[in-house]
Amino acid sequence: MSVDTAAETRTPHPARVVAVTGGYVVPVVGEPIDGGTVLVRDGRITDVGADVTVPADAEVVDATGRWVLPGFVEAHGHIGIAEEGAGVEGDDVNEMTAPDRAAVRAIDGINIDDEGFRDALVGGVTSVVVKPGSGNPIGGQTVAIKTWGGRTVDEQVIRETVSIKSALGENPKRVYRDKKQLPSTRLGTALVIREALVKAQHYRTTREAADAKGEPFARDLGLEALARVLDGEIVWDQHCHRHDDIATAVRLADEFGYRLVVNHGTEGHKIADVLAERDIPVVYGPMFTSRSKVELRDRAIAHLARLVEAGVRVAITTDHPVVPINFLVHQATLAVKEGLPRTAAIEALTVNPARMMGIDDRVGALAPGLDGDVVVWSGDPLDVTSRAELVLVGGVPVYRWDAEAHVGRVVERSERFTR
Repeated sequence: MSVDTAAETRTPHPARVVAVTGGYVVPVVGEPIDGGTVLVRDGRITDVGADVTVPADAEVVDATGRWVLPGFVEAHGHIGIAEEGAGVEGDDVNEMTAPDRAAVRAIDGINIDDEGFRDALVGGVTSVVVKPGSGNPIGGQTVAIKTWGGRTVDEQVIRETVSIKSALGENPKRVYRDKKQLPSTRLGTALVIREALVKAQHYRTTREAADAKGEPFARDLGLEALARVLDGEIVWDQHCHRHDDIATAVRLADEFGYRLVVNHGTEGHKIADVLAERDIPVVYGPMFTSRSKVELRDRAIAHLARLVEAGVRVAITTDHPVVPINFLVHQATLAVKEGLPRTAAIEALTVNPARMMGIDDRVGALAPGLDGDVVVWSGDPLDVTSRAELVLVGGVPVYRWDAEAHVGRVVERSERFTR
């Protein structure tokens, strides 16, 4: 699998060694360690365990009596492109000028001063996949970024273009019916997707033939992106709520052979066995919403547990700003209340979304070699009274809770990069 150059870039961090000691360490990919230590050197985790030697020059964070987890991963959000309180000026979610907008990139619309990034840290969220919206059958290219730390968004990139966002169901149907153009039905939406992918197949074949002959070839940015989906380099993020739309998503994936990730999956429980058999993961949610449209009539937090019981791999989403991103963990808590196993809930916030989006080589767990994104919680994060007290991104403290003043404080970029 080819990887973007951006996948190998890391936010610059000053040379430092940080040791988070004495806490109840939850690595996610291993058993919890009571009284464990997480050692971070120059932005990366180098050791996790009960008997870690702490270097003399390490900055020590005493986490005794607290829980230590990896930063949470939001697999589906619009942070930075759906700016809060900014109106139309901050709305860059949907380029609804044509049904196929595979060429557009979420990274080109992200404002990293969006208040949502500060909220993310409050909720222990250190990584997010920012996606175009669901107004188009093909909405554009997503990007995985850290929620803090760069002078520009480029320095926060984990991987540039992790997927193509696509939508089935009500949204594109409503948008283009109002414009009196294709697609005005579910049939038309599937047609737009199929035609675009067939064009991408032809484009890929023609490009390979030109390369073999050493001939020039006219690039098409949208078709190049779709060809990467066909090649398995990036995943197909399919917005779909109803079970019949999910079935269409599976049918299209079977036809074109790409890696499918179901986004939302409101009625996924109705065909959970189908999803499990095919190992199709679901980014479930958002769960703190009303039944605002027909597709959501059967929404229920308890359905997430039914997906997991069937063997479906799941992540949890706020779809920020639909639900504030700092409520990501609270959705997991209520899912546990409705039957989701606690271990599955933590995995749905960490390693599962990282694996679905192909960024688990960087984030999603506490393990040597991964980024030093570590969050110290006052207690079990699935307890609604717990809070994130310290958030490290690449080993650098970016958020602290001041218990005496009863206020949290984000270290602003202007402070970090002032020379």
